[in-house]
Amino acid sequence: MVAAMRGVLICLVLIGGLWLQPQAMAASGRVIKVLPEYVDLKGHTSLTPSLYDRDAYQAILRDHPERRSGVRFFVQWKTKGLAGAPLKVRVELRGSAEGNLPKRTTLEEPLTPKGGWFSHWTTLNLEGEAYKRFGGVVAWRVTLWEGSQLLSQQASFLW
Repeated sequence: MVAAMRGVLICLVLIGGLWLQPQAMAASGRVIKVLPEYVDLKGHTSLTPSLYDRDAYQAILRDHPERRSGVRFFVQWKTKGLAGAPLKVRVELRGSAEGNLPKRTTLEEPLTPKGGWFSHWTTLNLEGEAYKRFGGVVAWRVTLWEGSQLLSQQASFLW
């Protein structure tokens, strides 16, 4: 009887340790998807909710830079575990060359730690005068950070 109780107690301790282990680990995360979209002069990325219309309108904005007022990055991300430091998403942009070096700028957004099963979306904008000064975006890289530790990244082909 005592041996059986001891076996049950050991099993409960092991199961409890396994259940608590993911919560004690540092956060892990990843960038799932990045959707860069041009913004028109009215602040729209599409004229209707249709994905087909959005893609067609983005092609028009790509061909007509005078109709653009910026670029918007929709970033889908996910984390697991508890974050030991603040989370942030960073978008690094390279523009057309001016002299020997391309223009560079960085957009950052702090994130609220949201572990669990589901992913989340964050929007970062380069619009208005900042977009006009920067010019066209040639390449981009999106990174997910926990403090100074890089968790994940995704980059455009030309990065």
